[in-house]
Amino acid sequence: MTPDRAAGLTATARALAGGEISSRALVERTLARIEASQGTLNAFRIVRAEAALAEADAADRELAAGGRAPLLGVPVAVKDDMDVAGEPTAFGCQGEHPVAAEDGEAVRRLRAAGAVIVGKTNTCELGQWPFTEGPAFGATRNPWSTGHTPGGSSGGSAAAVAAGLVPAALGSDGAGSVRIPASWTHLVGIKPQRGRVSTWPRGESFHGITVNGTLARTVADAALLLDAASGNHAHDPHRPPAVDASAAVGRDPGRLRIALSLRPPFTAVPAVLRPEVRDRVLELAEVLAASGHTVEEADPPYGQIGLAFVPRATAGIAERVAEAPFPALLDRRTRGAARMGRLLGGFPLRAARRAEAVLHRRIGGFFQKYDVVLTPTTAAPPPRIGALLDLGGFATDRAMIAACPYAWTWNVLGWPGVNVPAGFTPGGLPVGAQLLGPANSEPLLISLAARLEAQLRWHEKWPPEPVTVQSRAVRGRSAPTL
Repeated sequence: MTPDRAAGLTATARALAGGEISSRALVERTLARIEASQGTLNAFRIVRAEAALAEADAADRELAAGGRAPLLGVPVAVKDDMDVAGEPTAFGCQGEHPVAAEDGEAVRRLRAAGAVIVGKTNTCELGQWPFTEGPAFGATRNPWSTGHTPGGSSGGSAAAVAAGLVPAALGSDGAGSVRIPASWTHLVGIKPQRGRVSTWPRGESFHGITVNGTLARTVADAALLLDAASGNHAHDPHRPPAVDASAAVGRDPGRLRIALSLRPPFTAVPAVLRPEVRDRVLELAEVLAASGHTVEEADPPYGQIGLAFVPRATAGIAERVAEAPFPALLDRRTRGAARMGRLLGGFPLRAARRAEAVLHRRIGGFFQKYDVVLTPTTAAPPPRIGALLDLGGFATDRAMIAACPYAWTWNVLGWPGVNVPAGFTPGGLPVGAQLLGPANSEPLLISLAARLEAQLRWHEKWPPEPVTVQSRAVRGRSAPTL
């Protein structure tokens, strides 16, 4: 790590609590890093410079008075689908959006833990695609190769953490939108159990398939942010039993039965696992086997699980489009998905929701034989910037399925999954693997991921320093991109 990059979340919190540095100094450095990188990476939609410095000063006063909280004074970022009081929530859409009257529950809990919210990160329009580009804000670029996407829809959060602009960030995951960008930027990405991190002011986001999760360079940092953000609003419909994610980091997972699943779930169009990704996942499986775990090829009995996904996803888009202040400015693909969602929002949606219990029983039975499922996170490395931007609706769907056929099933189930870095392609692009478990299995997945990290030391690898472009992040919109 260089001085121009953020230290980890855990180390930063410890340094603040020990008086080694002030929150104001940390936030000033963070804002300078964001400013210097924005013209190249374009990770942020909104930079809260004045507000963040005021919050840092307040944190310093609390620290000086002996106050302690898990993230007191630590700068973090959140995705621009989460409400931050006084800021608009554009969710990747064009136009002027009203400011939020109050924090969403996840942001409120981060503030209660002492975090300083330095900004809101870019996301594609309504979080639909595995790339972070659009006319509302331009293209967010991958720190490992600025000609490629960092993924999506939490691409801004992933780019910000991978480049060392912030030590950790919140994202959201509706079909892999935390795990996919984590995979393509060499990060740990935790998609927690549904309800673990509140999505309030929506009790369910996209009819329950979307959850909030964490991105960080290390398992410990991702777990710490998860603990800080976890918890429920009084009206949340999903309230899983509490877990201590940070405690799981140092726990021995024991000898596990791991199912290596390389075959994508059934989709309407074919998806083929690229050899350069397959090789990295097989190498990870070999590391697990050498560590004493039993690893054998086996596929969960997914069946026609896609029938339980599409109505929920498209009906959720239809609801968001109905709320959009400038629907005429939305992407034609968004409007097409909304039309589909309106058609599927009655009986098909109700049937999709009922199917979840059947899927829980059937796929839950698979975990009587296995403890964890290991799969690729994506079937391909990150695409180049612009590769999917101007495609039509069906062509976009085909391209998404071809690149990202593995992650979405766990959104239907609502169960936890963790992306871990699996290495790099011969061309130097990051790829990842998923550790997937049954309901409320975050502690097991986190403990296993931490053991892998201790062996593979993925957090010691950094992307090249981005080329600095003279630009200024503007409140409410991003700076120009290259």
